[in-house]
Amino acid sequence: MALSRRHQQGISLYIVLIIVLLSMLLALWASRTSLFNEMIIGNDADYQRAYEAAEAMIQDAELDIRGELPDGTACAPIAGKTDVCRVTTPVWFIDELPKFGDLQAILEAQPTGCISGICMKRTGNQDFWNDKTTLNAMLANGIGARYGQYTGAQTGSASNPILNNNNDNQGAWYWVEIMLYDTSPGGGLLAGKPKIDLNLKLPVVYRITAVARGLKPNTQVVLQSTFARQKLKN
Repeated sequence: MALSRRHQQGISLYIVLIIVLLSMLLALWASRTSLFNEMIIGNDADYQRAYEAAEAMIQDAELDIRGELPDGTACAPIAGKTDVCRVTTPVWFIDELPKFGDLQAILEAQPTGCISGICMKRTGNQDFWNDKTTLNAMLANGIGARYGQYTGAQTGSASNPILNNNNDNQGAWYWVEIMLYDTSPGGGLLAGKPKIDLNLKLPVVYRITAVARGLKPNTQVVLQSTFARQKLKN
């Protein structure tokens, strides 16, 4: 009887050890699963934040093109902010077609074809953000436009932190390519029919590219939009 009890006690020890080991494995699996879920949620939240920042940059660029303040009124200089309304910038959005030649000369003299957020239509690869060297050149100071830099738009303390980040290689930028719109009869898919009448103020359309970098190192969102400034009345 004594031998049987000692044998049973030995088996109980092994059972307890196995249960403890299984409990440790379950706890480790649960912690790793929780950490993985937290990473996924964090990455998704950072992407959404960057996407919203890129959308805000597109809207800010449209205000810049129209020459308006965020409240919709005509742009007027703001004391202490010489960039607002492009008071001191070397380029601005033209309001008369004969001025296009002067603007083109200034932009073509730039290594990137851009300055102060205004660019000529890109040649070659259009997705410059996929080329690290080209993107770094476009992110240089004075090449891209920051949020509110030319429109006076401001963000509150509780708003998107990406829009408030103006550190090197961080935050958000936009560039506006100025492209002449050919109103002559077209071919190809149009089969010789007149091109769409956009009722433009000038025969010019604008392609806006916005890049926003999230708070995490590998988060980046790129949005593009085509903007046509139309006449309100014929």
